[in-house]
Amino acid sequence: MENILEKILATKKEEVLARKKRGLFFRPFWDYPRKSLKQALKNKDFAIIAEIKRASPSKGLIAKEFDPKMIAKVYEQAGAAAISCLTDEPFFGGHLEYLAAAREEVSLPILRKDFIIDEIQLEEARAFGADALLLIVAALSPERLKDLLKATYELGLEALVEVHDKKELEIALNAGAEIIGINNRNLKTFEVSLETSLSLAQKIPEEVVLVSESGIKDHTDILRLKEAGIRAALIGESLMRAQNKESMLGYLLKGQKLT
Repeated sequence: MENILEKILATKKEEVLARKKRGLFFRPFWDYPRKSLKQALKNKDFAIIAEIKRASPSKGLIAKEFDPKMIAKVYEQAGAAAISCLTDEPFFGGHLEYLAAAREEVSLPILRKDFIIDEIQLEEARAFGADALLLIVAALSPERLKDLLKATYELGLEALVEVHDKKELEIALNAGAEIIGINNRNLKTFEVSLETSLSLAQKIPEEVVLVSESGIKDHTDILRLKEAGIRAALIGESLMRAQNKESMLGYLLKGQKLT
């Protein structure tokens, strides 16, 4: 299978160059007070970062009916600890305007989920209302990760640093990551295994907040994560496909009957 990550990053480099040429003049939420994603995740017995995601390279269009403002409100009312908003347009059907729309509607911390490779994207995240952003170890050199993490903190934002294996985990910890996301999806093949989170969880210091990402479909998966000491998960597709997102969140968190 073609390395999808490489294809995405090549496109992202072109996007970054275009953004730098035209500048970042629209900053609707630049002065908006930030909320701590890390604290929001620590405050829950089990925390769910509920994702606003329209499509993906592996599954195509996920949500035909798509209202980011309404989805964000439902997530907040249903007990999500935070919201993740995909802003990559070519591959995930996202947009920075979806991030701004969610920010207008909810008071929860919002994570900008994208393939971030440059400081201009950090500024975009702050400008459009994000409290935190995603940094993917597999997409960055260790030095670049450190630079972007430092710049993220200087902008008053937090970072979810995503890893896929033991080597990437060591790089994330050495860079000073305070929130680590273990992606159960192989970005080269897009295959998913919850075992990735279960095995890597044992190698993470207690002071680091751990989030399991991808492939979490039911309450049983949540129970398996909790048994491994994981207290947070980022969930997108299961929620986006659910007709009743509030009921789905209740099922995931508490095993409540789906309606």
